[in-house]
Amino acid sequence: MPPSGADAETLRSSRLSLRQLALLLLTTLAAFLIHGYHPAVEDAEIYLPGIKKALNPNLYPYNNQFFAAHASRTLFPNLIAASVKLTHIPLDYALLLWHLASIFFLLLACWKIGKLCFDDERAQWGGVLLVAALLTIPVAGTALYILDEYLNPRSISTVTILFALIAVVERRYVRAVLWCAFTAVIHPLMVVFGVSYFALLLWLRRSQHSFVNAAFLPVGLLLPFLQPVTGAYREALQAHSYFFLLRWEWYEWLGIFGPIVLLFWFKSIARRRALANFELLANATIWFAIFYFAAGLLITIPDRFARLTLFQPMRALHLVYILLFVFSGALLARCVLKTELWRWCVLLVPLCAGMFYAQRQLFPATPHIEWPGVTPANDWLQAFAWIRENTPVDAYFALDPQHMVLPGEDQHGFRAVAERSMLADNVKDDGAVTMFPRMADEWQRQVRAQAGWKNFRLDDYRRLQTKFGLTWVLVGQPGSEGLLCQYENETLKVCRLN
Repeated sequence: MPPSGADAETLRSSRLSLRQLALLLLTTLAAFLIHGYHPAVEDAEIYLPGIKKALNPNLYPYNNQFFAAHASRTLFPNLIAASVKLTHIPLDYALLLWHLASIFFLLLACWKIGKLCFDDERAQWGGVLLVAALLTIPVAGTALYILDEYLNPRSISTVTILFALIAVVERRYVRAVLWCAFTAVIHPLMVVFGVSYFALLLWLRRSQHSFVNAAFLPVGLLLPFLQPVTGAYREALQAHSYFFLLRWEWYEWLGIFGPIVLLFWFKSIARRRALANFELLANATIWFAIFYFAAGLLITIPDRFARLTLFQPMRALHLVYILLFVFSGALLARCVLKTELWRWCVLLVPLCAGMFYAQRQLFPATPHIEWPGVTPANDWLQAFAWIRENTPVDAYFALDPQHMVLPGEDQHGFRAVAERSMLADNVKDDGAVTMFPRMADEWQRQVRAQAGWKNFRLDDYRRLQTKFGLTWVLVGQPGSEGLLCQYENETLKVCRLN
């Protein structure tokens, strides 16, 4: 339905001028340099192997269910793999380009939201710059950032949901549906938050009750999840404290209510200044946050609903925080910073420096930007690279199940970097188990078989070999008595099991 009357005024040309495009590109580059780039860390251990297996089906012949379950429910690995095949760009470079594109289009979406809500160009750019400065700020206790330091399905789904939001505000509903459909095949969980937000937005704008009806519609679909959980699945769940509201720290609870209080204030400002879209979005965001907070209490506290925790309702705060920073930056630019360059510097320079420092503390043993084709001077990554280049594709490894959180490892995924099969770990694979409970018993069996890894001797490795069919182990120095080791550095040895 085309806009008319006052709504038409809000749909001023959204095309970027050359000056605006240049500024957005510079902001993208600045955000990239501030927040760093680490293509194989954290959840990349789940997503990157799916891309690599799509490009080379011979990879990961053993124990691949811990990433394949995710890969089978999203087109993300196929999309990235297809872009590599079509362009013939090496995967490492393609990942970097996709990551830069995700930053650019996220900031573009923030600019468009600012343009819909404010008629002041400074305000529009204030929101963009604040989001760029805070890309890797934690979203309360959800274990999410606004945008990760690596490419993953959220990198794309965040952008597509924001463009769907823009289309809803502009009353371009067909376009909004298309954006939501694309989001659904990239990140099926995150699209639920977007669609519920849009339903609430329409309800508030049209004074209809479509949102209320939609809110209760999924209840019947959730009934199959109301089942007792196994001991193995409960063990995997308990390893993720951010699933459970009662295990959040006090400052993480502030991350729930602080934005709501600010949004109430922003709503009053919008009403006084007759900024209709700003008021609408602020109001919708308030009730969206409240609704999912109530859902979080309902799902994560009663034990009978333990199976529902995999929906992670508090991750709705991700969208709340993005809009909060867009609005905050816009109001700061409009009311405080204005045209004074020194004021902008006083705000942005400390923020950017703080975020840069936080990233260096998070990955202290790794370069701030892991450029494609460059192996960092990190013993773990050097060992992973040697394994990738010098062991057979069907090699099956065991290594410390806690390796991703060990000093110097910097949360890099073995499968993502070494491109070899491994026994389940106790850091990321349990995250896959929380989403796919049927894998819980096998995950628990493998992790328990590796209990006491630091004290393993030759007989222990032989036991794992007999039980699981392993062919290689990656062990810490010196711990290799009786093993045939073909590579070593100051921290690690790569050893073959005869």
